[in-house]
Amino acid sequence: MIIKAKHNPIIHHLFKLYTQWIIKHNFSSTHIIGEFEDRNLPILLISNHISWWDGFWAFYLNFNLFKRRFYFMMLEEQLRKYWYFIYSGGFSIKKKNRSSLESLNYAAELLADRNNAVLVFPQGAILSQHNQLIRFEKGIERILKNKNQPLQIILLVNLTDYFSNKKPSLYQYIKELDLKHYDTLLIEQQYQSFYLKCIECQSKFRI
Repeated sequence: MIIKAKHNPIIHHLFKLYTQWIIKHNFSSTHIIGEFEDRNLPILLISNHISWWDGFWAFYLNFNLFKRRFYFMMLEEQLRKYWYFIYSGGFSIKKKNRSSLESLNYAAELLADRNNAVLVFPQGAILSQHNQLIRFEKGIERILKNKNQPLQIILLVNLTDYFSNKKPSLYQYIKELDLKHYDTLLIEQQYQSFYLKCIECQSKFRI
């Protein structure tokens, strides 16, 4: 039995304030690179997974740009430990367990509501931002299986750099996919291409 999200407006607001504070105090600057057209559809946010910060960064991006009701998947043992995330959109998944299908189906159900945004880390593990080989696990395929309703698929690449600052800067690259049908292999290839372009763009910055 999965643990489902139970949005609480008070806890959600406190989490928003905490996210703003923790990012402001730990990063010298934040940058959103790319364009977003709000087409009043549910959003599937596909992100790289490079650190403990990833969920906070995506949440930060959502309330600054997408402004959707935010949901994210967490390992069950982590969500039981940090139970308060349930009230700001967290729901559980247990890897290599039959209940994982229930979690993926739940994510698909959330994407039927145009007011929702669902964050996924399809690589399934935290990897270095310098790793340039992107491989998706099968979870995203299950989420998109038999998905007939339209949605916006947004690719997110988070990168950090210090340059001459004591604290790092956060760079959030975004791109919307324009697909006629939801092909998981194609999405993986598109993400791989986008990731490499972001790395190339990042490497050209000079301070």
